Amino acid sequence: QVQLVESGGGLVHLGGSLRLSCAASGSIFSINTMGWYRQVPGKQRELVAQLTSDGVTNYADSVKGRFTFSRAGIKNTVYLRMNSLEPEDTAVYYCYANIRSTGEDSYDMDYWGKGTLVTVSS
Repeated sequence: QVQLVESGGGLVHLGGSLRLSCAASGSIFSINTMGWYRQVPGKQRELVAQLTSDGVTNYADSVKGRFTFSRAGIKNTVYLRMNSLEPEDTAVYYCYANIRSTGEDSYDMDYWGKGTLVTVSS
């Protein structure tokens, strides 16, 4: 069973920084893509940053220049460095991955972490 576990959330003041981590484990054959999404109560989950098929990262306009996505493939771990945080960044941040599992009947599937809360005070 594939699992994604996020960590690194917390409370910061406006202008502060945090680094989120996501570790993927389990029956992983290959990772097709990974990314970060966020969600606040009453709103849909939205993309923050996601790796594309050509190896570049697609960022939401609201976080461009402030957030940086990186991937450590050897450890199946991705990070989201968040700088110059704003109150509007307050949300539960979720790690996402599309992963091909191991085994004879392998297939691609979407996986989500449980989320980590980021709170930015003004």
